[in-house]
Amino acid sequence: MKHALPIRAVAAQILATLRRGGASLTDLLADADTRIDDARDRAQLRAILYASLRGIFRYEALLRALLAKPLPKRHEAVEALLINGLAQLELGIDAPYAVVDASVTAARALGETNLAGLVNAVLRRFQRERDALVAALPKTAEISHNHPAWMIRRFERDWADSASTLFAANNAPAPTWLRVNRRRRRREDVLALLAAHGIDASAPATLPDALRVDHGLDVTQLPGFAEGEFSVQDGAAQVAVELLDLAPGQHVLDACCAPGGKLAHIAEREPALASLVGVDVDAARIARTRTGLARLQLDAELFAADLRQHSVISRRRFDRILLDAPCSGTGVIRRHPDIRLLRRDSDIAALLKTQAELLDALWPLLAPGGRLVYATCSVLADENDGQVAAFLERRRDAQALDVVPAWFGHAQRHGRQNLSGEGGFDGFYYAVLARRA
Repeated sequence: MKHALPIRAVAAQILATLRRGGASLTDLLADADTRIDDARDRAQLRAILYASLRGIFRYEALLRALLAKPLPKRHEAVEALLINGLAQLELGIDAPYAVVDASVTAARALGETNLAGLVNAVLRRFQRERDALVAALPKTAEISHNHPAWMIRRFERDWADSASTLFAANNAPAPTWLRVNRRRRRREDVLALLAAHGIDASAPATLPDALRVDHGLDVTQLPGFAEGEFSVQDGAAQVAVELLDLAPGQHVLDACCAPGGKLAHIAEREPALASLVGVDVDAARIARTRTGLARLQLDAELFAADLRQHSVISRRRFDRILLDAPCSGTGVIRRHPDIRLLRRDSDIAALLKTQAELLDALWPLLAPGGRLVYATCSVLADENDGQVAAFLERRRDAQALDVVPAWFGHAQRHGRQNLSGEGGFDGFYYAVLARRA
């Protein structure tokens, strides 16, 4: 199906939705992809939106300086179109004349013909006065770091010595990490496949199933992807399977399994498990997990349920439990730059409560002598080391194991924390808890 709107008009609609908190970038792009046949158009859409979101506070400030008065809310798509245009001009995404002309065309396509002249004038003025406009930007932390003020405060509190590098990493593109399905293909074979397509990749010694490509990559177009020979998964997320210490005959639970990357990795790594169960509260995400497993030719028992009530598996006991807990997502902002718009400081308290409730609900399901891996893609201490410390105070039959490898991030009281960009990885926390026999 062909898309009815120009790509820049679609990008404006998506950014407008994100700015009012209507949905996630992942979901909006997935919906847009169903209407866009051309892979080049899909790539352009992502390039525009990622550029705008990585510098959103800067571009909003520039737009305020360029407009005599704010646009009425009913023109939010035009405002988003202008923000996207400023990002494209500053970063050199397409030739300046093409950016301006295409933005004017997009305004008309959005039904904003009366504002097409304004779009043209604002973007051309930015071209002429860029240096002066940039120099006059307010010297606020939000604009300098392109993060919301509450997030800046928390990062600086938790990571005083590393906060500046954390901001910079979040504002930069991330490498592409692949996970080779060892049940279908050898890593060296996939490495050779990539090389044959002119793609330079590396195979880190620390992660036996991982390949790293230092640029964006549409892996769906590569031979072998549709056949389940490899998947996209950040290197930090691939550490989970190493910490589970899998063995034949074990019963394993992935407690918040969607979209299924770690669940699939478990199935790939140890085909002789006695059982593999994946649970997620969202039935739609469970459906997508099932589809992903089918592509990889893998299988698991899947349930849509709230494990704080865990009636579906309440009588079962597991040798290994993975809890990749709902969290702020502050470790994956470079991949999901909309987090800086969608997440609020007030969200953290509710997330902490959910994490604690899940830990308490899952612990009785862990067999004596078993191991629970607690993980988040957050860099906030309250969600990570603080959460685990509080749990250990509540459960005297639990102990933290010092098994997270020293090459991964920073040692905490319990577990280790990788910050965004370190080792090429996302921001990720792991702690491994054992139940005393």
